[in-house]
Amino acid sequence: MKRGRRGSFIVFEGIDGSGKSTQVARLVDALREAGQDVLETREPTDGPAGRRIREMLKGEQRVAPEQELAWFFEDRAEHVRDVIEPALEAGKVVVCDRYYLSTVAYQGAGGLDWRAILADSEARFPAPDLVLLLEVTPEGGLTRTETRTGHAEPIFENIAFLERVAAVFGQIERPWIVRLPGEADADAVSASVRAVVAERLGLLTG
Repeated sequence: MKRGRRGSFIVFEGIDGSGKSTQVARLVDALREAGQDVLETREPTDGPAGRRIREMLKGEQRVAPEQELAWFFEDRAEHVRDVIEPALEAGKVVVCDRYYLSTVAYQGAGGLDWRAILADSEARFPAPDLVLLLEVTPEGGLTRTETRTGHAEPIFENIAFLERVAAVFGQIERPWIVRLPGEADADAVSASVRAVVAERLGLLTG
């Protein structure tokens, strides 16, 4: 990457169990092998607001939707300021597991106006250069999650809720979103991811 050039911002999105974490790790490895300077990150973060969110997710009771949304925005503001923007300014490729489309979909599914959350997010935070939205059925995603962890988080990981989340994801249209079938074999998904990154951003050879 040329010195002084702003980096690229890649985000993986999808419902729980869509395979994001696996594909993030595989893409990061592929980018590094191709000589890219990569920062791997995620949301919620490990910062103060992110830790509050993670503790909430482990519990049986949700906070008020508006408070939940405020925590996500607080966490993201710190993440963008302290991690994402400095890395992009340094010319790095930032690969993030979840970003503001997850807030749009999940908090929208929780009863808030997802279109308002999207508009607010786009006004506050930098848009990704590429979002890889891995699509799976809620049933398939929940089965994967339970297989991986042995349990489902009581707040977000249930079929009815994930159906609403998937429905919101399905309505979001932006030119930087590429939808990929997440229920395919992991190797096949990885190949599709690499091909999209190569075509859209020129960071890989395909």
